[in-house]
Amino acid sequence: MPASLSPTARTTLHRSKERGRSARDDLYAILDSGVLCHLGVVVDGSPMVVPTGYGRIGDTLYLHGSTGARSLREALDNDVCVTVTHLDGIVLARSIFHHSVNYRSAMIYGRARQVTDPDERLAGLRALSERLAPGQWDAVRPPSRKELAATEVLALSLDEASVKARQGPPGDELEDYALPIWAGVLPLRTFWGEPEPDPELSERLQVPAHIANRSPLGSLP
Repeated sequence: MPASLSPTARTTLHRSKERGRSARDDLYAILDSGVLCHLGVVVDGSPMVVPTGYGRIGDTLYLHGSTGARSLREALDNDVCVTVTHLDGIVLARSIFHHSVNYRSAMIYGRARQVTDPDERLAGLRALSERLAPGQWDAVRPPSRKELAATEVLALSLDEASVKARQGPPGDELEDYALPIWAGVLPLRTFWGEPEPDPELSERLQVPAHIANRSPLGSLP
């Protein structure tokens, strides 16, 4: 893959072009610091947007769900759109018109591919698990043959993607800077809380280190 994103008709920005990012590493950073994406697919002629977990291996994004999920069935071999967005803060300006948000977002277009190779299916599911809970795949029971048969795994190439971000203070009209109105940014931070044990859990079992180390001060990766 080239080090930069290759714009297409669908990923070329037409508004706020200065917020676009062209480095492929910016795409990776947004994907690798999120835990949830939104899958957009057309079902019976109507758009459907489904929040779901994801994982990345190189330049392939992996999605999964039940084999009975209609959204995944319709996504197979069809064009889909996947987005990941991080809200970093509310930008408070001196005028309502110039209020905004600081954010980082990625949008990926492509044709979803059904993953049938057993090794790739396991690798994709592991990437999904590790995105949500690093270290958990090796700490729990692996999926059974029956569970794997009930799970659909889709792959989406990162060939066609766009990245957009806004950071920094508000941009007011020159004449408004003299107004006696507070302006600035209200940052948003997301943190993991204390682990809450299953009520059925034996009291002898302690929270594993790979979970405990993410909380309560460990921010989202």
